[in-house]
Amino acid sequence: MSPTDRHDRTDRPGSGSLLTARGIQKSFGTNHVLRGVDLEVQPGEVVALIGPSGSGKTTVLRSLNGLETPDAGVLELDGGPVVDFGAQAAARAGGWAHRRAGVRRAKVERAALRDRSAMVFQHHNLFPHRTVLDNVIEGPTQVKRIPRATAIGRAEELLARVGLADKRDAYPHELSGGQQQRVGIVRALALGPDLLLFDEPTSALDPELVGEVLSVMKELADEGWTMVVVTHELQFARQVADEVLFLDGGVVVERGAPAQMFSQPAEERTRRFLDRILHPLD
Repeated sequence: MSPTDRHDRTDRPGSGSLLTARGIQKSFGTNHVLRGVDLEVQPGEVVALIGPSGSGKTTVLRSLNGLETPDAGVLELDGGPVVDFGAQAAARAGGWAHRRAGVRRAKVERAALRDRSAMVFQHHNLFPHRTVLDNVIEGPTQVKRIPRATAIGRAEELLARVGLADKRDAYPHELSGGQQQRVGIVRALALGPDLLLFDEPTSALDPELVGEVLSVMKELADEGWTMVVVTHELQFARQVADEVLFLDGGVVVERGAPAQMFSQPAEERTRRFLDRILHPLD
């Protein structure tokens, strides 16, 4: 399936959203990082988040699986959980009993979010003292409680799929950056998530290694995995994403299909950003 074909797909399951986020706000001290972000992702869609450094993209992504706790807003995954961050904040601000109940509920809800999603990080985050195989099966065996033999079989299948079957017993320091990131993707897939989250997965790689990681991500997109991707790889976003969101200053300035966003953006701020990235020498 070519990237053009992907954008014309009519076989997406249903019309209900897998993920809906409304009014997500987050501050770190006096720095108001997110100022009411809305996000909706259909099953099988790829949504790309683009924007300048410090625009809030990574904070949005980390909020989707509980690595960050927003100050306000609602996050809903089809089939649960539904997380009201404003209610959590109010509970924490209440009396001792309310705080205790709020903390308990927040832990349960964060665990539920992480059970439905998996993150691929910018810097791999592999355990350096463990083999590739052990890195991949850590989550399935320790978090999902999948039998070790089953987890190993699945890990070996996934490693073969991304061309790393022969690296099963290698350690991270024996791999290239691109190979390490492919292991990171396999580690996420091994959890069987409904939602894959990518936080600038190629930004720490040497330029010649970027393609091998993007190739794996394109294959996942064509297979129908639901993905939210923070990226500076605008060509990838143009070819693979179903929707592109441009963030700046903690808000979604503009959103739309890639063809519209990259050829005729509606907002001047979007146009300036794209011109600076796509035509740096003009």
